[in-house]
Amino acid sequence: MILYSMESLLKSGEPSAILGAISTGLDRSDEAPFWRQKSLPLCEAILSVLIPLREQHLLFDPEGKGHSELTRELFLRWCDLYSLKTLAFTLAKSNALGKLTRTKIDTDAYQPIDLETLGTYLSSYSVNLENELVDFPTTNYNLHIGMTSLITKILEGKV
Repeated sequence: MILYSMESLLKSGEPSAILGAISTGLDRSDEAPFWRQKSLPLCEAILSVLIPLREQHLLFDPEGKGHSELTRELFLRWCDLYSLKTLAFTLAKSNALGKLTRTKIDTDAYQPIDLETLGTYLSSYSVNLENELVDFPTTNYNLHIGMTSLITKILEGKV
């Protein structure tokens, strides 16, 4: 039931409802508060851009392949810090050009997406938002692996 509910929320729910369900799952988990406190902002940052992409029917994965629905698998693909950084640069370039770039989606129908929440989140993990080639600390990447593990349990309804 929780799995179906989360899948439905990802496909058509409002960001606040999705975050509420994730927050409830995090509260129910037996993980240390540290992981719960870190994971919700990650989810919020991801949803801040995936929901507008979902509404524009322009979802894509880290390889640039289009997707028709926001699924838990697609959401989890964007939990990777390197992928999330790439998404930020892709959307920043798309916003500047007024057209979705760096994907395999061929469309001129693109509305710029607010990147403030995502940018603030990435900056807090030492991701350079001026130069895509500048790397970030490995410890921050590893931290995201731990958060992704917890978020995976939540989205799969295993807590």
